[in-house]
Amino acid sequence: MKPIVALGCGLVGEYVIHRLVDDGHHVTAVDIKIPSSLKERDGVSSIEQDAHQYIASLSARTIVINMLPGRIGHSIRKPLIEGGHQIVDLAFTEEDPQTLDEYAKAHSATMIWDIGIAPGLSNMLLAQAQRELGPMDDVSIRVGGNPSEPDEDWSYMAPFSPSDVIEEYTRPARIVRNGEIVSLPALSERHRIEVDGTDGMDAFLTDGLRSVMTTIQATNMAEYTVRWPQHVDRWLSEGHSIPEEELLNAWIFDANRPEFTWMKVRCEGNQAVREWIVVDHGKDGDGSMARTTGLVTYALASLFVTQGPEYCGLQPGVHPPEHVNEETLRTVLNVFEKHDVSVS
Repeated sequence: MKPIVALGCGLVGEYVIHRLVDDGHHVTAVDIKIPSSLKERDGVSSIEQDAHQYIASLSARTIVINMLPGRIGHSIRKPLIEGGHQIVDLAFTEEDPQTLDEYAKAHSATMIWDIGIAPGLSNMLLAQAQRELGPMDDVSIRVGGNPSEPDEDWSYMAPFSPSDVIEEYTRPARIVRNGEIVSLPALSERHRIEVDGTDGMDAFLTDGLRSVMTTIQATNMAEYTVRWPQHVDRWLSEGHSIPEEELLNAWIFDANRPEFTWMKVRCEGNQAVREWIVVDHGKDGDGSMARTTGLVTYALASLFVTQGPEYCGLQPGVHPPEHVNEETLRTVLNVFEKHDVSVS
């Protein structure tokens, strides 16, 4: 099988690498620090090195998964494209990877970006709704990974880079209103929603729409992050005044604490509705957000390795998730079913 390079071995990266090795692939894991579970696993070559240094040493074109934190994830994209690699990109960055499209075409590189649950699977579902409904009136995405019960502290733990969570709370949220892209403060339009198994949670605007603002036709479109009300109250009252390092420690992920990921994608248009609800509570010691995010990344990386990007409908260039074809969406949903993630 073709070799795979995985950049970044956080909770999601570690999960993705294990799933690829389960399928018989050999993965080179690159990070400043490699988890012991990967160091001890057959089928994984562990390289504790700066990602830029490692990529500079690659001579042959290969499949590369970029799972680095957003603050450094963008800086690696241009070197990867220059190498002509086929890239599955999960780094959630403020910078727009689509600006590298022509550069990727010139270097015969193919990159798909934002390939997680939201953005990621949510984009694919919006594209499917548009195929079925045509231009839509109202589109909403509500998503969050949270402890199963609130607590007396933050009622939250970060399943991926806490720095990315902080940026999510501070970066202005771009949404579509009356057919126009507008920018509103993050955490605005806070409202209570029903989530099965809870007494209600809060949803608020964050900057998660990204590419679909221009690729999906909808009069109104927004993405909302879902959290326990206690968490939102505390962030609004004191979050900005707490040093980032203190927040990183307070939000550290506890694998022994019950948690869940929940997402609802709702699309209305032409007097019809398409709605999907995704729910996962983790399994076998793997957290729900690592699973729901990582399984999308894993599915696309698997297709790139076994079938090639062309199978997904992707030619050389830079592509958001909604560019994949319907067969790729079916593959992702089949992967979710195989790993007992509920999609209804």
